[in-house]
Amino acid sequence: MRRLDGLIDAIHHRLADVVIEQLPYGEFIERYDHARALFYLDPPYFQSEDDYGKGAFTRADFGRLARQLGGLKGGFILSINDAPEIRRIFDGLAIEEVRLTYTISRGEGSAAAELLISDGAVEGEGRLF
Repeated sequence: MRRLDGLIDAIHHRLADVVIEQLPYGEFIERYDHARALFYLDPPYFQSEDDYGKGAFTRADFGRLARQLGGLKGGFILSINDAPEIRRIFDGLAIEEVRLTYTISRGEGSAAAELLISDGAVEGEGRLF
């Protein structure tokens, strides 16, 4: 029991300033956008929009998100699967292709490409990060 008390106390101190929100992404970004904000965004993969529930994020949301990100006061980093449509939608923002291996299964995994899209404010030596 004493060990649990210590753990709960440590969790309490660590989370004392944490705010948990459940808002649509657009409202969340609008509410918390300021010059020192940095947003990390991980929307559903293109062509997998319904994976988190039908209508939770639609194909049209990619365009709305791109427009909103283009006008931020703060910065952002967005990770997404590499698709020609995504490159077109987010054209004008800094886009870096990253090669990786998907290892969700127990097999050897499969080669893939994802994109890291940002406002470019974190660029350095030819890389976004």
